Amino acid sequence: MKNIIQLRVAKIPGIIGYIAVHYWFVIIRENQKDRWEIWQNPNLSQASWGHLHKNLMYYENGVGNGKSWVEKEWTGEIALSLTEIIENSPQNYQYNYIYIYYPGPNSNTYVQWVLKEAKIDYVLDKKGIGKDYLETGIFNQIIGNFSLSLVNFFNK
Repeated sequence: MKNIIQLRVAKIPGIIGYIAVHYWFVIIRENQKDRWEIWQNPNLSQASWGHLHKNLMYYENGVGNGKSWVEKEWTGEIALSLTEIIENSPQNYQYNYIYIYYPGPNSNTYVQWVLKEAKIDYVLDKKGIGKDYLETGIFNQIIGNFSLSLVNFFNK
């Protein structure tokens, strides 16, 4: 079965769209197109695992600030590897139930994690805020944990 993996991107709504984008994957098999992404709100559909969603929106829809575009496509063995990682991410991605706008983990953290797991040397654009969360070291993780504590405090 031939797979194509698209890395899609769209501007974030509002003025922040000038400095930030949202990334996601689309798995294409024959007539099936499945969108996989982390979204700021958890459990929005039957195919949700916390903040990780499958087909929350139509695969090519933007996120409220214009159309999306394809940044990169993979085929062949790389696409098969990406498909396996993405489809197993409900069990394997450690941040499915945590979302922090900055410094992450967020949608861009997820996409960079998938690429890292597949051993693909591809770095998201600098507007992919959160992409560096896995690599930023203890200082930003402390800030992230503090942010998470504040989120939990105010959501009680």
